[in-house]
Amino acid sequence: MAKRTLESFYKPISKAKKPRVEDTPPSTYSHHPSYPFPIADLPPSIANALPDLPATTPRSITNQPHLDLLYYQPFISSTTARELFHFLRRELPFYRVQYTIRRGPTTTQITTPRFTTVFGVDDTSIFTPSPNTSTSHLVDSKSRTPIPPTKYKSTPRPIPPCLDALRQRVEAATDGAVYNFCLVNYYATGDDSISYHSDDERFLGPKPCIASLSLGAKRDFLMKHKAAEGVEAAPVKMALADGDMVVMRGETQANWLHSIPKRRGSRDLSGDERAVSMASSLPIYSLQDVSRHNTSKDLWIVIDKEVFDVTEFQAEHPGGERSELSTDIARKQSDKTVLQKVAGKDATDKFLQYHDASILSRYRERLQVGVLVETKAQEPKKGFLSRFFRS
Repeated sequence: MAKRTLESFYKPISKAKKPRVEDTPPSTYSHHPSYPFPIADLPPSIANALPDLPATTPRSITNQPHLDLLYYQPFISSTTARELFHFLRRELPFYRVQYTIRRGPTTTQITTPRFTTVFGVDDTSIFTPSPNTSTSHLVDSKSRTPIPPTKYKSTPRPIPPCLDALRQRVEAATDGAVYNFCLVNYYATGDDSISYHSDDERFLGPKPCIASLSLGAKRDFLMKHKAAEGVEAAPVKMALADGDMVVMRGETQANWLHSIPKRRGSRDLSGDERAVSMASSLPIYSLQDVSRHNTSKDLWIVIDKEVFDVTEFQAEHPGGERSELSTDIARKQSDKTVLQKVAGKDATDKFLQYHDASILSRYRERLQVGVLVETKAQEPKKGFLSRFFRS
């Protein structure tokens, strides 16, 4: 808290500020076994604004060979877009993807320069009885029989209601296109980016429709035509602002590449926030996320802005069934173990009171589950978040 001056004590007390809408905690959550934690439903302030979408009529862009775009400026009004940015940034399970490539005898570990989360499944499978229930499971879309467990390399996750409500509004605004896949990219700093690519995977069909909704700070969206003999096409550059949406349809994906380049000179983040954004492939969590893991069978704590799963250590700590008396610390049995008392909290001071910090290096690889964004005020205020709905 900032120190007050002497004069300020003699001034009339100002009226308390109205809480920001993005600070309002969610009241309901969606559960599914494939979610790393329950995902919050949209608060009324956002949900009640959805029927008014889109905020503007789109501009059609078809002035280049094979290019078919709809450009909303914006699709979502600035007030709702700002709140939606904070909500999704706080409530979705983001992570950095890691993969390995081989070039001859050389193996290289790649970490994508952005945070990502993915929901949905291709049209050969569906979630039943409904994708928005905790008991839903995948079946073949035609035979309605359970799919083999080896069909997908990674377990598909149903689109949560907070994104599904937006998907429905996008579908209604884009000539009835049906979207079954949602990719959310979070670009925490100007160094985060995505290189030129096209969303032309076979399971999307010959003419996929891709709706890209942008939230947060303004970022450049670049497009260029794939190399083709006899085709001359000028590159396309759009500065996507908060709430803007670009719909790429028709032959666009088959013939064009798009990217979000790095933005040099960005100074929007503090040192701590930049450290979080440049962390490894581990997910990032708020204290609210961590606080949900506070039971004897699922116990997380925070130590120096790192999130650890310490469930297995309860028995050896004070209050645990295998704890022993120490000459330095009086220990006794209680209803809760010491670890349970600090579950879901920042336990840095308590940890350093009894342990040397170097012990973390021994357990970090096995027990660390993520990194922490301590408060909403510390979250990147001008990050850029894009959501891709694919049909």
